[in-house]
Amino acid sequence: MAAGDVLRDLGNGLILRRATIEDAQDLAAFYMEAFRQPDEPDPNPGFLAATHDHLHGPRPTYGPDNFTIVEDTASGAIVSSIGLLSQTWTYGGIEFAVGRIEPVATHAKYRRRGLVRAQFEVAHQWSAERGELAQAITGIPYFYRQFGYEMTIELGGGREGSKANVPNLKDGQQEPCLIRPATTTDLPFIKDTDERGSSRYLITCRRDEALWRHELCGRMEGNFNGVLFRILEAPSGERLGYFAYHPRPWRGTLGLRAYELTAGHSWAAVTPTVLRYLKQVGEAYAAEHGGQIEPFERLAFHLGTEHPAYAVSASVLPQINRPYAFYMRVPDLSAFLSHIAPVLEQRLAASPLAGHGGELRLSFYRSGLRLSFEQGKLTQVESWQPGHAEDGDAAFPDLTFLKLLFGYRDLTEIRHAFPDCWCRDDVTEALLSALFPKRPSLVWAVN
Repeated sequence: MAAGDVLRDLGNGLILRRATIEDAQDLAAFYMEAFRQPDEPDPNPGFLAATHDHLHGPRPTYGPDNFTIVEDTASGAIVSSIGLLSQTWTYGGIEFAVGRIEPVATHAKYRRRGLVRAQFEVAHQWSAERGELAQAITGIPYFYRQFGYEMTIELGGGREGSKANVPNLKDGQQEPCLIRPATTTDLPFIKDTDERGSSRYLITCRRDEALWRHELCGRMEGNFNGVLFRILEAPSGERLGYFAYHPRPWRGTLGLRAYELTAGHSWAAVTPTVLRYLKQVGEAYAAEHGGQIEPFERLAFHLGTEHPAYAVSASVLPQINRPYAFYMRVPDLSAFLSHIAPVLEQRLAASPLAGHGGELRLSFYRSGLRLSFEQGKLTQVESWQPGHAEDGDAAFPDLTFLKLLFGYRDLTEIRHAFPDCWCRDDVTEALLSALFPKRPSLVWAVN
């Protein structure tokens, strides 16, 4: 076991330290065992590949120094670990730095000792030092609320249907476009096409070329986060778009992870070709692997709650899969709101309150914010302390304001669910509704 930099003595023979590359094999073995499901006779080798990529992928997102380890010094065993994957997300097109905490695991015998809390404190410190305005995590229900997180951004969701629904080509008909494997020369095209499509959503994840290259050809085989990229081409050779899908069916379903077309091309014309291709891929995999997997029966588009492909494939993929949610933490709301001020000002300019001036005092009961506007511009965001329970222009209990901020719920929905969320008057309600409308998000986070 590598020594690493010891960050804290946790007592009872446990130390918290930073991981090193020498921990790679032991860390992979730890995660494989920690995430083994009750019905799995052996650890999932996908965690070996995922851990390898977490430790060897492109910097600064990946690398062993982004992981903490709790070690039992008596045995030298890793008993708990988390990672911090730095990445760039966008809010209405404005980039902001995010620290994604992933994965998180503790050996069953060492739970309820505060080991995850101690590591989160370190990860939050690292994230702050990197200038990250928010932290994100996907995980089990409720647990991460205790560390200042709230579920506020759609995670997953999509459409699904039987492979039998996929329309066959008519006699004599040819596919309107060709499908070929993507190469590294396609990376600028994939990046540009993805970013153009992301304008449909409030929150997205943005990759630079190094991260796109990692997605295309840098992952270790067997990593369950890996996808295969395909380019859609017209007979003339013009690139029409791209899609990415999981290389094998899971529980009988083959999933599409990303799908975008360039401007001016019809989703109705291209999507049936994509569906037929995926059906062929799933059937070929099932034929090769026989009884090793569940029978391949279904296709799924994992493209969030809203996507142009849904409108042209409703009868093929009739089942609506509801999304889960990202946990989000925003330690400095003043800094975050100031950072996204251009988006807020654009929304205000397009609303009935264009040119608005004055203050907006938001109470969170134990703390609050004061937003100052002049001629439709957000000139200042500062901390404000409410004097009593009914002080301020609007109130949001606990972390419910984050649901409004990230477009996860609109003001009416939050007020309906939380009676202690209120607005002082009609102007305040109109202002909040203009600044923070409900919007879909599609975050394919860096894993």
